Amino acid sequence: MIQTVSRFTAFALYQLTVLLGIVLLPVALAARRVGLQLPVATLLDKMDATQESI
Repeated sequence: MIQTVSRFTAFALYQLTVLLGIVLLPVALAARRVGLQLPVATLLDKMDATQESI
């Protein structure tokens, strides 16, 4: 039961992170134009690794 809740929570967080990455894509592109880089890719990689480990 607890493992199921952990998997569901990790999956939900992964999906929210992907959604956040999609929503923030225009912001990231605009920031890159002015020389800033947002760590969205790093965040997605960490969430992907977390989901795969469960």
